[in-house]
Parts: sequence; C-alpha cells; structure tokens
Amino acid sequence: MAHIADMEACYDALMGTPTKRAPTQRLGSAKRSSKTPGDRFIPNRRAMDLNVSHFELTRGDAENANASPAKEEYKKELAAKLNMAASNKVLAFSNKAPKPAEEHQNSLRVLYSQNREAGLAPKKYTRHIPQAPERILDAPEMLDDYYLNLLDWGRNNVLSVALGGSIYLWNASDGSIQELMQAPGETHVTSVSWMQEGNYLAVGTSDHKVQLWDADKLKQVRSMDGHRARVSSLAWNNHLLSSGGRDSQVVHHDVRVAEHKVGVLRGHTQEVCGLRWSPWGTQLASGGNDNLLNVWDDRYASSATHATDQALYRLDAHQAAVKALAWCPWQRNLLASGGGTADRTIKFWNSTSGAMVNSVDTKSQVCSP
Repeated sequence: MAHIADMEACYDALMGTPTKRAPTQRLGSAKRSSKTPGDRFIPNRRAMDLNVSHFELTRGDAENANASPAKEEYKKELAAKLNMAASNKVLAFSNKAPKPAEEHQNSLRVLYSQNREAGLAPKKYTRHIPQAPERILDAPEMLDDYYLNLLDWGRNNVLSVALGGSIYLWNASDGSIQELMQAPGETHVTSVSWMQEGNYLAVGTSDHKVQLWDADKLKQVRSMDGHRARVSSLAWNNHLLSSGGRDSQVVHHDVRVAEHKVGVLRGHTQEVCGLRWSPWGTQLASGGNDNLLNVWDDRYASSATHATDQALYRLDAHQAAVKALAWCPWQRNLLASGGGTADRTIKFWNSTSGAMVNSVDTKSQVCSP
C-alpha cells in the first residue's frame, strides 16, 4: 500500500495536478524510508526534448542525402564486382594441373596395391555355376515319366535311385553303391523318400503299395495299403508319411501303429505328382496333373474314415501339371511351385493368405525343386 501511495504522489507531481488524499491506515508500526525505491520506474517525460530526439532519429537520412559523389561511385563499383563474382567461379584454373614427376609415387595407391596383393581388398563375390558335372552315374532302366519321383538325397548323404523295379543307394562320402531292393514280377518303383530322422526309406510302387525299408539292414520293415493306383509322390512329417497316387488321393500313414491310415485328402481330380510338407510340419502342399496346387493344414484324425476335400487354399494359377514344390527354409509361409511344359513358370505363394507373391518364366518345364 505504501508503494502505491508513493507512486500516486509521483504521478501527481509529474502531471501537475496535486490532489488531497484521504489518510490510509498502515499495517505495522515501522515506517518505510523515503529512499527505498519503488517496484517500477516511471520516467519524467517533462525532462525530454522531443525535438532533439527527432533530430537524432532522422540524422542518418540527412547524411545519406548529402553523401559525396566519390562514395556513391565506390558503392556502385563494389556492387558490380560482387555481382560478377557471383555469376562466375570464384576459383578456376586457367591451365591444366601439371603432371607429377616420373619418380613420384602416390602413397595411397601403393597402400591399396599392397592390400590387394595380400588379399585384404574387398572382393566382389559372384555365384559360380559350373557348366560340367562333377560326377556322372549310369542309370539304366530309369523310367522316363514326368509324374514319378525316382530320386531323393537323404540327410545321411546317401542318394536313392529307382531303376525299374530296383533301388540303389549311392554313398556320396565314399562312392560305394548298394542294392536295396528288387520288386517282384512286373512291379516297378514309382517314388522314393528318405525319413528326416533315422536311416529309413519310403518306397511307392506301381501296385499301389507304400513300403518302408531299413537302409542299414537292407530289410523291409512294413508294407501299407490305402491307394487304388500307383503311388507317385511321398512326403514325411516326423512319424507321419503322406502319399499321393494316380487315384487323385493323398493318404496319411502313421508308421508307428498297426492301423496306419489316419487321414485322406481328396482335393484333386487327377494324379497327385507333387507332395511336400513344410519344414515346421504345419502345412502340406500338393500338386496334381489337374494344374491345381492345394495347401492343407496339419489336422488329421486317428481314424481311417477321416477324409476331407476342403483344402486350406485351392490355387489354380498354373497352366500345366504342378510337380515341383519347395518351402522356404527361413521364411515360414513362403512356398514355391513349378509348372509343366505348358506353364514353364515358378510361382511364389504366401501360404498364410493364399496370395501369389511373384511369378518367374523359366522358358522350360519345372520338374523338381
């Protein structure tokens, strides 16, 4: 309150209109010193000379108006030089740089050459595709049939080859060859597939049988029925063996139990020539001579009467038989399929949505992954 009263008194003194004010009651017995400054400073404009201030503000314009002609000429010349420098290069060589002396060696070039000779320089890696085979194996009596699967390379580094009614095992480590079996009569082998774990080979025959052989003992373990025509494709999923036949069916066999037939898939109208389980065992891809690619899930029952014709996805983009099938080993839902002579493409699919990701024209039929 004391500050307000002092400010009002100063204002009256500046304005020249002093007025009488009613006495105000102050809280406390102490009096404020008159030398104590207030909260704000209010200038006394009566002490200002406005004419002098106006002159100081406009003096620059007057000096510019009375500038000497030499100074004006200097400014014009300077502006012209700056404009010329902005339009042209500030630094430029009138002649080419002189060549270095003959005995001069660039230290960086020498260092790069030494690193390249020592094999430290970065190399451009390109994939080399050999034009000549490393090994040639004679395969007499191999059936010339596009729909059969007569070769399979197992994890034990042994190649199984079906020649007519016989199966031979070629060991790539030591080059040894063994005869596994000989089919009786006119029966011939139509498909082979190695089990993922263990040295067991599944064999499909022309008399619609699925056999299981122990490659270590060269002995047949069991024979399983389920088809009405030749078995042209096989695929393993742990203990579950799936077989596709000319009867257009896919049969699931549980090789651990006596009642091995645990499911039937009826999604094709012609021979099932391609069959492949995903590495994770959750989806099965089947291709047929009806130009269809079906994707199935892993649901099957422990009953021989369980059958379904409702595939997870029914894909009909191919224009020929679908035999070559391969799952991507590092991307869970990526599937590749290859078509026959009238199609000549490799198509990539998203097995989660059923959408085609890409299609590549190979200019030839695709018969194996």
